[in-house]
Amino acid sequence: MSTANEFETSPVAPNQLQPAKNFAASYSGEHVAGTEFVIGALFVSWGVSTQDLILGLIIGNLFAVLTWGLITAPIATNTRLTLYAYLEKIAGPGTVKLYSVVNGALFAILAGAMITVSASAVRVLFDIPTQQGWYPTDIRFVLIALAVGAVVVTIAMKGFEKVARFAEVCAPWMILMFGVGALALIPTLVDATAGVSSMTSIADFMAVADSKIWIHKPEEGIGMLHVAAFAWVANLAMHGSLGDMTLLRFAKKSKYGYFSALGMFIGHFFAWICAGIMGAGAGILLQRDGLDPGDVASQALGAVGILAVIIAGWTTSNPTIYRAGLAFQSINYKWNRTKVTIVVGVVTTIIACSPKVFSGLLGFVGLMGILLAPVGALIVTEHWIFPKIGLTRYWSNYQNNTTNFAAVITWFAGVGLAVLLGEYGLGLLHLFYLLIPVWVFSTVLYIVLAKAMGAGNAFPEAIEAEKKETARRDAEAQYLASGGKINDTSTEKSGIEKISQIISYASLAACAVIGVGTFTGAFTLEQLRLWLIFPTITYFAAATFAIVKGNSKTA
Repeated sequence: MSTANEFETSPVAPNQLQPAKNFAASYSGEHVAGTEFVIGALFVSWGVSTQDLILGLIIGNLFAVLTWGLITAPIATNTRLTLYAYLEKIAGPGTVKLYSVVNGALFAILAGAMITVSASAVRVLFDIPTQQGWYPTDIRFVLIALAVGAVVVTIAMKGFEKVARFAEVCAPWMILMFGVGALALIPTLVDATAGVSSMTSIADFMAVADSKIWIHKPEEGIGMLHVAAFAWVANLAMHGSLGDMTLLRFAKKSKYGYFSALGMFIGHFFAWICAGIMGAGAGILLQRDGLDPGDVASQALGAVGILAVIIAGWTTSNPTIYRAGLAFQSINYKWNRTKVTIVVGVVTTIIACSPKVFSGLLGFVGLMGILLAPVGALIVTEHWIFPKIGLTRYWSNYQNNTTNFAAVITWFAGVGLAVLLGEYGLGLLHLFYLLIPVWVFSTVLYIVLAKAMGAGNAFPEAIEAEKKETARRDAEAQYLASGGKINDTSTEKSGIEKISQIISYASLAACAVIGVGTFTGAFTLEQLRLWLIFPTITYFAAATFAIVKGNSKTA
């Protein structure tokens, strides 16, 4: 529970960098999560065609991965600082305090939505009615949300390594459950589709998808570009706004940012499509709309589906609360990160008691990205563009300014432009299309304002500071090149640990066989719901022993 290895105010030490597997697990776990059940279903309600959905997701997710890989990760590994510590160097503590409050609040709401998603699954066990309003109608739902929140906060307050380890156990199984759930309900959709007796080709899939899942509604005006733009901005707060500097500062190499592809193309492509299939199939079985993730997953996977939604909410809310804790702690670095995370977690859990939180998730993540995008633009501008055009990085800091007013004005003006162009202003652009004009405007405005306020001046201390930073990076490079150890707590597995790992793989294979068997008609949906429990229990027992036990030897 100590924060000694979290480096909230200083660059991460070379021996505390994390191995590639932690980032692979973190991205695949966080983005194959509770949001996928919600967003996958929302695409169905959008009225977008199947073809537009698939092409849009490919394009948008590719742009998201490139943003992580080409912008966020290089800056994070170059500075080794959290977003908040680096923003303080650029914009001053006054700006950071304001930004941290906004950013932390947004992350807290997002984490609360994911706790609500988990709670929606647990409520099925107690036969609690579907909760969809601003206020819960059953006190038992509140108690469930509080209990789920307690588990999430406990994991998040332990730091990045524990968050990544939790994801390492859950991610493979979660990915598989989305696929198994979709396979399980495809026969239900086939039976409801006229002219299709089985699904043996892409043509069959498209026929079922176009008529029963993603039914095109031209009057809604939603097409491929909308989907692509949403897929790009859905995680804008993490990549384009540089929120994931907080995680990627631990990366041994900047190319670890490309592990985001595991989250985007497994979570924001495969899982969104599978969630849409499950949502449509569950709607047919229950003969009603207005389903929450608990309804959908339980219809597809039974008790295992309930577990899947619970874990899906956890794997997103854990790192999100961790980010929120760091955001609020940056207001005063004397505050203990663990204690701050606990307080944030309590507030987040209270937010989660409102079922309405997750129903507006699609618009919220887009709005969250746009609110923070101008700050990402000015950070990128100062980090990369300033040295190329003769301006001084961290100029406001060298002027001993508490607040960089060029940064604050740029931020507010960028958000103002988004409001003006968006649906609450002139209505010229959809929310998802605002990123590029806001980013370009913020970049140009910040250069103009910063130069006018002194960024073009020479600062003797800047030369010395750059030398020290260059020396730090050189020392890190030499340490890694000489074979210096990083914080990789994994060791050679013992015989029993290797056996446990094999058992975990076999359990996943058994789950897949049951799913394929249901798709082909060898098993009924009722049999799948029953039999899937056993390999699932076996997987978690074996995987937890193989991964957690092995990693704990040197912890």
